[in-house]
Amino acid sequence: MFSNVLSKGKIGSVKLENRFVMPAMGSNHGTDDGRVGQKIIDYYVARAKGGFGLIITEFTCVDLPGKALPGQLLITSDDYIEGFKKLTDAVHETKSKIFLQIQHSGRQTNSYFTGMQPVAPSAIPCPVNKEIPRALTTEEVYEIIEKFGDAAVRAKKAGFDGVEIHGAHGYLPAQFLSGYSNKRTDEFGGDLVNRARFSTEIIKNIKQKCGDDFPVIFRISGEEKVHGGREIEEAVAIAKLLEAAGADAIHVSLGVYASMPWMVPPANVKAGFNIWAAAAVKKSVNVPVIAVGRINDPLLAETIIENEAADYVALGRAAIADPEFPNKVKENRINEISPCIGCLTRCNGEPGCDPNDKGVSCMVNPFTGHESTWVLKPAENAKKVVIVGGGPGGLECAWLSAKRGHEVILLEKSNRLGGQMIPAAVPPNKHEISRAIGYYITMCKKYGVDIRLNTEATVESVMTLEPDVVVLATGGVPLDCPVPTEKPVVNAIDVLDGKAFLGDNVLIVGGGMVGLETAEHVISQNRRATIIEMQAQVGSDLNPNIKYFLLKTLQEAGVEILTDTRVENITERTVACVNLQGAIDLEGFDTIVMAIGSVSYNPFYEDLKDKVEVHVIGDAKQVRKAIHAIEEGARLALEI
Repeated sequence: MFSNVLSKGKIGSVKLENRFVMPAMGSNHGTDDGRVGQKIIDYYVARAKGGFGLIITEFTCVDLPGKALPGQLLITSDDYIEGFKKLTDAVHETKSKIFLQIQHSGRQTNSYFTGMQPVAPSAIPCPVNKEIPRALTTEEVYEIIEKFGDAAVRAKKAGFDGVEIHGAHGYLPAQFLSGYSNKRTDEFGGDLVNRARFSTEIIKNIKQKCGDDFPVIFRISGEEKVHGGREIEEAVAIAKLLEAAGADAIHVSLGVYASMPWMVPPANVKAGFNIWAAAAVKKSVNVPVIAVGRINDPLLAETIIENEAADYVALGRAAIADPEFPNKVKENRINEISPCIGCLTRCNGEPGCDPNDKGVSCMVNPFTGHESTWVLKPAENAKKVVIVGGGPGGLECAWLSAKRGHEVILLEKSNRLGGQMIPAAVPPNKHEISRAIGYYITMCKKYGVDIRLNTEATVESVMTLEPDVVVLATGGVPLDCPVPTEKPVVNAIDVLDGKAFLGDNVLIVGGGMVGLETAEHVISQNRRATIIEMQAQVGSDLNPNIKYFLLKTLQEAGVEILTDTRVENITERTVACVNLQGAIDLEGFDTIVMAIGSVSYNPFYEDLKDKVEVHVIGDAKQVRKAIHAIEEGARLALEI
């Protein structure tokens, strides 16, 4: 079924085992001074062992004024070659190949990162970084071209199989390519040939210094998704110039910093949304094209190659979620793939349970980023482990504990596994959450977890099982309506779970993630929705990219959002509120939904703690996000 994506390929002179590419993604796993350490080596080697035909490292800066972030990898001098050589040697012990992505931020940085004013084609600030850059002189442009070439020479000395020029996402080559940011009148500005000259000269410089047999990939944004930015027609034309200059492959991405929600899209954006751009570029060039953009399903990847929309598929966050994605496809274990669900939590910089753990990881698979420190070894003493609660934290703890050799019994009072992930998967564009539940269930079954549904635990029933360890993963329950009410109200979880009837005009109290997604669910049923939020803004607990698309949907549907508004009481006819202007009465609502949060549900700990070793994880311990429940489940499984 997957013969196309598993077929061998070639970029320039480099032969690849398959069509799976791990693209460049910032990991924050390098050292503070921008060097390669063991942690980042382990991170990349795990993906190499997992079967990715090509690995492209995260962006690596060629010139200090172009540094994007503290801790970004650097290749500004020969001093960095030794560290990179350790990485390439380790990757080459597998069948994978590895390219270094070389980069300069241009205007998309700030002086407090670099200690100097940013530089750019023109003195036009990035709308996100906002600092006015200094326009490069013509001589300085040629100097930076040389620095790209010198960086490629260092990459070759370090054992890399090739390099990728980061000409996408609004970095310096992209700034030259686009009339959005390039207003020059010298040979590097004006028409397409001139705007592309910086990029084509970099390619030629690398080829001159490294040889024609050292492959160069150029990464480009098919569209910039900003007013006045470059669109696909120019990208297609530019691709021809890049190929003529010597590029061995074109990698088609999307966006700039000012269109970040499109650059790092959440589940609100459909899987494979950017394939069309790769297909458009492929029609104009004869070198291989790499597609990227929420490609997280093996059948989707296979179809892209089969239909000749692209020659290679880059699995970004899917590679973070499961380093063994290609191997599992090859072995037909696709149900065992830890899925990327587009949640943008750990992969986008949010720390885990440890606030100092800020490197890239994954909500569904918290072992990512801890490749050398979280090692799942067989238990020295097999124990009987009873887990109460079949939510994500309980399921994660269950299958990992069983894999280590423990006898695991999981008690779930309902007839379904998944806990609050079940209703979380209901709103539009959230269906991929159900893939995570399915993955956990698959792994529990594989390792022999004794799952007992429709089994409500009691202290007595738990102790009757004679456990060595009890894990309480009983989750949380929605908070009750906190104000006087004369009419029935429902909670958002019951609405999403199909347990509460909705009228045609719905008032939702609470503008956090649950409230906003409940509103999206309501309008998807052709009902009207209004949201009340006490704070000055809604969605304060949401990733900005998710918030962008969610609020855009609600706004287009005419959902009214009242901020700085507090409910005082509810009568049969009105909802009395107070806002910054004073008291207001809202009328005409058929249903009132509470989305004001949850409280821990943990009825067993006090009665069990003196009888048996007992641990509490997830919302049962403290109401937080799913990332905490899953990570706590994993950490505990490593310790039992």
